[in-house]
Amino acid sequence: MTDFELARIPAGTITLRDARRGEQRDVILESFEIGVYPVTEEQLAEVLGVPARHPRRPAADLSWLRAVHLSNALSEWEGLDPVYRFDGEEVSWDTTAEGYRLPTEAEWEFACRAGSTGPHYAPLADAAWTGADGVSSPQDIGGKLPNLHGLFDTLGNVWEWCWDLLDPARYDDYRVFRGGGSPMTRGASGRRFVAGSAPHAP
Repeated sequence: MTDFELARIPAGTITLRDARRGEQRDVILESFEIGVYPVTEEQLAEVLGVPARHPRRPAADLSWLRAVHLSNALSEWEGLDPVYRFDGEEVSWDTTAEGYRLPTEAEWEFACRAGSTGPHYAPLADAAWTGADGVSSPQDIGGKLPNLHGLFDTLGNVWEWCWDLLDPARYDDYRVFRGGGSPMTRGASGRRFVAGSAPHAP
């Protein structure tokens, strides 16, 4: 299979804010590994046996449910214990399993920000593909500057699913997504995986 490159993110704390409720909370994170790039069409094709028209572009237009199935398929491909358990369309997370999984919202935010305090880790034109680039579809991975953790495409290009529920009171069971942000990716859903178990269930 095409290499799936991971970066080690150090332990730390991140503050998550809920603008609707006017609340914030600190989340303490242990060190974890996360994909340097979003999963590509080529990687998706190799694991799920689907066509890849643009091998180096991030895989897009996948539902959250298909993304967690892909996590399990990738784990099984590499001989790891799958993280997710299914009961119909209900999904649970086995926090003791060592396979691939979607990042939590806190992990994704911490990995993306990489210590930056502003909305971007670099000028947006240097860090992210957006509608301002005059493109109308996702672009090949790695074409813009990485953040200080060495992660590419955390801003712009495609949205990426996280494990967490977005806001159950308002959106029922819809999940958090991050990154993206340009008109060309609206409705598209890439994913970036975390490897290994979690110390606590989210």
